[in-house]
Amino acid sequence: MRSAFFGNMDQGQQLPGHFALQNSKMLRVHLNGDVLARQGSMVAFQGQMDFDYEGAGGIGKFMKKALTGEGVPTMRVKGQGLLFLAHDADDIHLFYLENEGITVNGSNILAYDAHLQSDIQRVQGAGIAAGGLFNTTLTGTGWVALTTHGTPVMLDCGRAPTFVDGQSAVAWSSHLQVGVNRTFKIGALIGRGSGEAMQLAFQGQGFVLVQASEGPTVPPHTH
Repeated sequence: MRSAFFGNMDQGQQLPGHFALQNSKMLRVHLNGDVLARQGSMVAFQGQMDFDYEGAGGIGKFMKKALTGEGVPTMRVKGQGLLFLAHDADDIHLFYLENEGITVNGSNILAYDAHLQSDIQRVQGAGIAAGGLFNTTLTGTGWVALTTHGTPVMLDCGRAPTFVDGQSAVAWSSHLQVGVNRTFKIGALIGRGSGEAMQLAFQGQGFVLVQASEGPTVPPHTH
């Protein structure tokens, strides 16, 4: 699995394949066929393209999305030319899968090659006791573009057991062993905490991509 941070590239530099970073906030797709992208993420295009709503991919996937709340509405873009995608000026991180899988928080998906296989699965090791965590899995060979709140960090889980806030973990190697680590501390009652802090625990050879945010801030109650 190959990945690239924009900070290691020159602006507009193209990666192998047809996904490239126009800049840290915008993806450029050299389209000659079709690609799946987050609905509403198109900011510009050059050439001839059609945009169609992409269904859930069968009753099974539709039910999974409805029951789990996982995933993001997607559109299928067909045609030829240059397609520019972005979402809320979030940072963009690219992966190239080589006959392998990645587990992703569905809300962080910006675009991926249409021939990749997708499914919604319960996070390994995070069952009902963890609130029923579900993520999207993408498998096969091709490009995946993810968005993150701020510049992310890539952690090598092979170096040591790795623990990540459940809302900050964006994606990880699908073959990693995943568990849940819970801590009960009085400090967790402060702010948005519910009284218990939950981290995903990763072990094995692989990576986890961590964003510099725990998600949108919950507004204070007025009553």
